[in-house]
Amino acid sequence: MANPGGTFSVIGPDVTIRGDIEASVDLHVDGKIVGNLACASLVQGESSRIEGEIKAESARLSGEIKGTIEVRNLVVLKSAQIEGDVSYDTLTIEQGASVDGRFAPLRAKGNNQQKPAAEGAQGEGKQPGLTLAG
Repeated sequence: MANPGGTFSVIGPDVTIRGDIEASVDLHVDGKIVGNLACASLVQGESSRIEGEIKAESARLSGEIKGTIEVRNLVVLKSAQIEGDVSYDTLTIEQGASVDGRFAPLRAKGNNQQKPAAEGAQGEGKQPGLTLAG
């Protein structure tokens, strides 16, 4: 599915994008995004800023985020400053990270039809994970 052959895209520190971004590959963001972001895997640099909703399978966040986050496997590094609600399956937070918002497991977001049948069968009995990194 995602990342066939190791493909990724980079948004450099000198780039500002205003508008939504959808990427089927991994994305490394060092610049500024004002808009919603959806990708397979996200790596956010310390000096970057994202203003909008983030949706990804996995993410390592270390910059500023203002908006909601929906990521299955989320790592919040100590330099991250997040303002918004966070939904996750597994979550690791380094000591020193700043989060102003609510944390909720993805499955607890509501009983709507957004969850595919395959996900429900695969995730049955699985508890969301939370890890605090020192």
